[in-house]
Amino acid sequence: MIRHPERRARRVPLLVTTLLAALVAAAPLAPPASATSGSAAADTLLSRGRPATSSSTEGSGFEAAKAVDGSASTRWASVEGHDPEWIRVDLGDTYTISRVKLTWEAAYGKSYRIQTSPDGSTWADVYSTTSGNGATDDLTVSGSGRYVRMYGTARGTSYGYSLYELEVYGSGGGGTDTTPPSTPAGLRVTGTTSTSVSLAWDAATDDVGVTGYPVYRGSTLVATATGTTYTDTGLTPATAYGYTVRARDAAGNQSPAGGGVTATTQPGGGGGPAVPFGSHTIPYAAGMLRPSGDQATLDARVVDYYKRWKAAFVRQNCGNGWYEVISPDADHPYVAEAQGYGMAIVATMAGADPDAKKIFDGLVKWMIDHPSSINPDLLAAEQDTACKSVDGGDGATDGDMDVAYGLLLAHRQWGSSGTYNYLDLAIKHINAIKKDEINPSTNLLKLGDWSSSGDQYYYITRTSDWMVDHFRAFRKATGNSAWDTIRTAHQNLITTLQANYASATGLLPDFVVNTNTTAKPAPGQVLEDPNDGQFWWNACRTPWRIGDDAVTSGDAKSLASARKLNSWIRSKTGGDPGKIAIGYKLNGTQISSGSEAAFFAPFAVAAMTDSGSQAWLDALWTKMLGTPIDASSYYSASIQLQVMITVTGNHWVP
Repeated sequence: MIRHPERRARRVPLLVTTLLAALVAAAPLAPPASATSGSAAADTLLSRGRPATSSSTEGSGFEAAKAVDGSASTRWASVEGHDPEWIRVDLGDTYTISRVKLTWEAAYGKSYRIQTSPDGSTWADVYSTTSGNGATDDLTVSGSGRYVRMYGTARGTSYGYSLYELEVYGSGGGGTDTTPPSTPAGLRVTGTTSTSVSLAWDAATDDVGVTGYPVYRGSTLVATATGTTYTDTGLTPATAYGYTVRARDAAGNQSPAGGGVTATTQPGGGGGPAVPFGSHTIPYAAGMLRPSGDQATLDARVVDYYKRWKAAFVRQNCGNGWYEVISPDADHPYVAEAQGYGMAIVATMAGADPDAKKIFDGLVKWMIDHPSSINPDLLAAEQDTACKSVDGGDGATDGDMDVAYGLLLAHRQWGSSGTYNYLDLAIKHINAIKKDEINPSTNLLKLGDWSSSGDQYYYITRTSDWMVDHFRAFRKATGNSAWDTIRTAHQNLITTLQANYASATGLLPDFVVNTNTTAKPAPGQVLEDPNDGQFWWNACRTPWRIGDDAVTSGDAKSLASARKLNSWIRSKTGGDPGKIAIGYKLNGTQISSGSEAAFFAPFAVAAMTDSGSQAWLDALWTKMLGTPIDASSYYSASIQLQVMITVTGNHWVP
């Protein structure tokens, strides 16, 4: 059945231009102000340890900061085979620049420019060459600026650009800012592998602005992070490491170190996931139920269902190293919602499926290669049989939420030092969600990145996107307290909707309108169906989504909302899951007859929250076990599988 009838036809198209790179490449080179190689006057080294960024990195361990750390054994490297590429350093104040020294690795720039800028946006050439030959370029220049960059336009090899050191010398500066930033708080370990430790911390504040976070392993500066996360790589297995983090502002003022943490890398040689399926190492809140029976048997039932789900829906139809989850019951064969489900499921099943990481990486490659046309750090919502994005190629919030969450799961399972930096991709995805899929005036999720201020969908939100445990994971990963505000806004709206529009049932509608004034269920079809204001094919997931947070966090609001749903459906059906209908009006009136896993399975998670619902939970579990996978309905099967993961105690929040 088609659950999403041509929703994208109603979206407002957005013209995306990509002319900047072409214009830069076509611009004529300005003659350098001074371009003689060799030593210049003995001015001050300004760039050491300053915040550095680049157009790309070859991978973990080759970040821009490695070119300004003073070490001859570390380096920045761009992606291979691509022009132009650049690296820039923020000096923190405006200086007169007299000398730039480039210490190249074997991958050097044949044609490149040295440029300065007062603001990081407008650049002036102070040196250019088309005949670079690598090794060391010690350049005398004349210019001024706060930012200095090497802008490479032609590589000297087939690889990329790589610098052991970018050194900038000059004089002047001397701003009046002497106030250091606040001390970064909340330093925490977010994951370990045998050779890496991942860290996160809360953002510091400054009267002008924080420009970087020096990260120390013991007394050694290992990096200056531009955000609030860092993964330290190249470590020794089964070894304890201590870390502290400081904050630095544009004037070079540095805060005291915050509270330190110690992390121990995992033993080497195993290479397995950190939280293998069935390990039950991350407990639920106290008092949560599970189906009756031996735990190993419960876990085996999930693994069996997973294998059948995987055989029915996980594909490599398009080559190119991609894995995809097919969606025969959606309006396109590949939708972001399905890929998000796949990423969350496969990462969770690691340990039970030896191919989990391979499949996950194929799903990641699909995500990277199908970016939203509006925000390339998000996933385009729909692809056709040729595996090409269609209908504008914009993003959908439900898929993006699960993609980001799946990447965090993968980072915890396998670390981020392999083929893909899962944590970096997750942070980018989370930040993109906040930028383009959160309404800044309501702190509620929008329908997708395509909705913008002034369109008719801007104050509409979909209840099944409200994944409260995901908000908690995003807060932990980014250190951004805005996710607490966002989570609270959604939890408060759930409570309000249940009280004002479904006091007897607790049911939520598919869509909520007027979120800028008095939020209420959709009055009719606003996006997909005449039942957009009822408990229908989207909202059927809400008992599972609310319940996931309730059982893992024990949050009072989530528990109350889940228990309200459980109490009503248990009474409505007399404890018989076979009587759970396909859809309800918010007052509890049945919409359609029949039985569908997308509607009955989610109530099992809500049942876990009520100590008096053991028999009811057991009946729902039995109903799920007796329902075969329909290969034409990825939606119901994917929902049931994720419910089975939760009710057996295998869901965890990274």
